[in-house]
Amino acid sequence: MKKVFLWGLVACLAAGLGTSRARAQQAEQSAPATQNADKTPPSYDMKAQSILDLQDMQKKFVGLAQAIPAEKYNWKPSEGVRTVSELFLHVASANYGIPNMLGIPTPAGFNGKTYEKSTTDKAKIIEELNKSFASAIGMVQNMTNADFAKPEKKLGPDANDGDIVYLLVVHAHEQLGHAIVYARSNGVVPPWTAEALKKKVQGATQP
Repeated sequence: MKKVFLWGLVACLAAGLGTSRARAQQAEQSAPATQNADKTPPSYDMKAQSILDLQDMQKKFVGLAQAIPAEKYNWKPSEGVRTVSELFLHVASANYGIPNMLGIPTPAGFNGKTYEKSTTDKAKIIEELNKSFASAIGMVQNMTNADFAKPEKKLGPDANDGDIVYLLVVHAHEQLGHAIVYARSNGVVPPWTAEALKKKVQGATQP
């Protein structure tokens, strides 16, 4: 049974989709006739790319969650914003809630209104990140290419299921930016950046 999840987010996303669609239609109408006549098949595989993006997001979020000390999980940059633990659980919550818009069941006992504050335990939060990303990735893997084109009228007259997958990926990327700021504010260098710097130093010292 579908559960109500972040209807404010849905409304914002729907509005954004409507604006984007309108702009795309205006651009298409003003484009040269030669562009409109382009009959070449699309070369972009949204399914494969979405899976790669989500796998990369999982690796980076889990890496940051592991790198940030447990005693910093209650830290937040200012009043009125999420703590470290709430930010990570917000990502996990969206990984369940956005697919729920396509009818994917959320975990038993999941409550989107209380989930972000459900725990501050570092090990538990890392577990939740991994589980939620595995669930989201599994959903995309189980979709056919035709599924991406299925109409999703609740997000707008021209929206489809592919738009929801797109929102899932975009949300993860957006929140990763916040998580990086949280980490660096606490003196934590993102693991992938630290690894790249290490390789650069090693390369510079080799004859």
